[in-house]
Amino acid sequence: MSGVILPPALPSPPNLLVRQRAPGVTGGMRARAKRWVQRVAGFGALALVAAAPAPGEQRDVVFTEVSPLSSNAELLRRALSPIAAAQVQAKLDAEHAALADQPVDPTRERFTLVVPPTAPEKGYGLIVFVSPLAEAEPPPGWAAVLARRGMIFTAAERSGNDQQVVGRREPLAILAAVNAMRRYPVDPARVYIGGISGGARVAMKLALAYPDLFKGALLNAGSDPIGELGTPIPPRSLFEAFQAGSRLVYVTGTADEAAQADDAASQRSMKAFCVFDVAVQPMAGAGHEAASPAQLDRALATLDAPAQGDAGKLAACRQGLDAEIAARLDRVEALLTAGKRGEAAKLLADTDRRYGGLAAPRSVELWRKGAYTPD
Repeated sequence: MSGVILPPALPSPPNLLVRQRAPGVTGGMRARAKRWVQRVAGFGALALVAAAPAPGEQRDVVFTEVSPLSSNAELLRRALSPIAAAQVQAKLDAEHAALADQPVDPTRERFTLVVPPTAPEKGYGLIVFVSPLAEAEPPPGWAAVLARRGMIFTAAERSGNDQQVVGRREPLAILAAVNAMRRYPVDPARVYIGGISGGARVAMKLALAYPDLFKGALLNAGSDPIGELGTPIPPRSLFEAFQAGSRLVYVTGTADEAAQADDAASQRSMKAFCVFDVAVQPMAGAGHEAASPAQLDRALATLDAPAQGDAGKLAACRQGLDAEIAARLDRVEALLTAGKRGEAAKLLADTDRRYGGLAAPRSVELWRKGAYTPD
């Protein structure tokens, strides 16, 4: 291979993930919804977390635990397509560099926790919230609904739309979940990810990449199609867990035309990729704004409802997807054999972008054979 070619829209590794030189270390909301921001501004200061945290609202919480799930290596594996991840690794190898273990240090971050006064018999539920803003407060009225449902709220500060997604917003959300689950008795079947606007887009990416942690997602006024450059399909075992065991609830104002169009595209992509446990709950007359307490309650009831699925329908859909992928990769191989590397590279790049982990490991093997080597 004569060099590593990164896809045009893929950031170079230093901007994507924290790195360390081996050995040793070197080196929206589209507009702030005025109504919501005005309400958030009315929140008073909350108590600092104690050594043995009690229920209630806690601001400026310091978490200390890291997790393999939040590591750079795991983010690389789950949040990038297989060939994009292989390209990043190849570039690091060429520079004799290695990934640092973690992209963020939780002890240098601050989180908000809102804990109900009593835990349900099976443990608390948990919703990790990704805000579009720098602040980590729950939207107005949400805390009372969450308390009634026995659900902890947690969010990271400085995780708004101006922050990097893979290198910061995603690991902060994972660390929030992991630390809350270690501090309190949490029912792992009721761990959800949610967000508003740009935060909802991040929440969807995390639900897709981490179905072993997040069992569902609340997508409030923001979503993306899967099988795109920014939302690649994760490794097969994870994606099959997402297909079979995750639930998505779309909650968007009917007057929010742009987000409604995004939701429609996202929902079409879910159907195309055999993701059927999807609920759509429009907010009548609402614009680009947070769900009301009543709308939140309805969405959480849907997330908590028993799973329903058609195993036969899912199996048939998966079989169709696998046939599409196999045909594409057969064509890539035929083009390589015929010496048409440019055509092979274009088709393989498109296949990797669209099908991600479902096309691996064969897609990566074809890349290593030279499908990305310039003619």
